[in-house]
Parts: sequence; C-alpha cells; structure tokens
Amino acid sequence: MRPAIKVGLSTASVYPLRTEAAFEYAARLGYDGVELMVWAESVSQDVEAVAAMSARYGVPVLSVHAPCLLISQRVWGANPIPKLERSVRAAEQLGAQTVVVHPPFRWQRRYAEGFTEQVASLEADSDVLVAVENMFPFRADRFYGAGQTSIERMRKRGGRPGPGISAFAPSYDPLDGNHAHYTLDLSHTATAGTDALDMARRMGDGLVHLHLCDGNGASTDEHLVPGRGTQPTAEVCQMLATGNFAGHVILEVTTSGARTASEREALLTESLQFARKHLLR
Repeated sequence: MRPAIKVGLSTASVYPLRTEAAFEYAARLGYDGVELMVWAESVSQDVEAVAAMSARYGVPVLSVHAPCLLISQRVWGANPIPKLERSVRAAEQLGAQTVVVHPPFRWQRRYAEGFTEQVASLEADSDVLVAVENMFPFRADRFYGAGQTSIERMRKRGGRPGPGISAFAPSYDPLDGNHAHYTLDLSHTATAGTDALDMARRMGDGLVHLHLCDGNGASTDEHLVPGRGTQPTAEVCQMLATGNFAGHVILEVTTSGARTASEREALLTESLQFARKHLLR
C-alpha cells in the first residue's frame, strides 16, 4: 500500500497572525506539517527560529515558499537570484522537500534570463525540489473591484473582462518554461481562468506540490477553503491519490476574515477534512 499523502498548512493561512500560530494550529488540528512562507515577518526569515518552533511543536517544515511575492520583494535583499538559492539552503536546513517559487517578473530581466538554468543547477546540487508555481494575469476588471459585480459594471461601460496582462516571464503558466518540477495552485487557476485538471495532466510527473484552495474566478486571488469555489478541487485530489504523486499537499487558504479564533479554527479544520477525504489512497 502506498504511503498517505502528507497534508500541510501554509503559514500564510493564519495571516494576520504570526508564523508560530500556524505551527500551533497544525499541531492541534492534526496537520502533517507546515509550509513556511518567507515574507515581511522577521521570524519567517530566521531559519534557526523556525527550526526551534518546528521542534517545539513537533511539526515538520514540509516546504519553503521563497520570498517572491510583490510584498516580499525586499525580503532577504533585492536581488532575486541569491534569494532563490537562500531559499533552497533554508529548505535543506529545515529538512523540507520542496521550495515553491513563482516565475520571474518581467522587469527582473537578468533573473528571468537565467531562471531556468538556475533552477536546474540548484536541483542538481541539492535533494530539494524547486517547484515553479502557476500564476495568473492582471485582469482589467480588477481595477473596478472584484467578482461578478465588477464584471457586470465593466460590461455596462462597454468593455468586457479579458485575459489580462501577464507580469511574468515568459508567462504566468510555468509550462511555458522548461522546468522539471511544478506547484499547482487552485486559486491561481481560478483567477487565470485555467483548466486545472488539464494543467495537472500537462504537468504530469513534474507536479510535485499542490496548493489546495479554491476560487470563483474573481479578478483577485481568493484562496477559498476547498469546496467553496468553482475549481475541481476534489477531482485534482483524487487524481493525485490514484497516481504516482509523491509530493505534499498544502492548504493555502485565507482566514483573514475570521472574526474569532474559533471561526479561524473551523476554516482550517474544514480544509484539512476536505483534503483527507479526497486524498484517501
């Protein structure tokens, strides 16, 4: 019998709470580990502090998300090339299997020109997998607000929500590059209007990491609890469970709207239960 797929909790899922809260929730609710989002919070950037939290709560770090978001452009310095290498070294130190990284932004020209080669070189020198994540275009309807209301407003003005503009090089679809390993994010497929099942099939054995979440196709990245949007979340999980997937599934959901601790806990519990149900082997 094949081993169960490990299910982790992204530290971003407890925002605006701090990184330690993710370890506490993961331990109490029965997650198999966490994904460390490296961003502005100083503790998230301190590998030794994170290792100490991992030991304290008995919760391993399954993956590291490199600081490549717009809001983390200055974390670990302004140059994205050494930041990606530092992310791999952090993963090695923490015993994490995977580093999640976004495709380069178009304005990061030197980084973009050497990105494929750098990823391949880092993987050749390490057991850590560098899994490039699917992203989404910036859509015009975003500037009118989010969701169906904004789309209808745009139509009344004589426009329509189009495919948008990619800020990424060569595109927001990592399969337009040439990489060995990929992360599939189901909120990003919703925002991009991408067929998630088709993308998973195209990634093939290169799909080694899943950000399990959901979305309704709004112009903004929603990261809903799986099953609350329009994405084929259950079908993707079942595809992984019945295939040769040997990676990790990470719940990267937003709980920032939770009004109480019990409400946040309920969202994280529902997310974990969904994953366990549909990843059963």
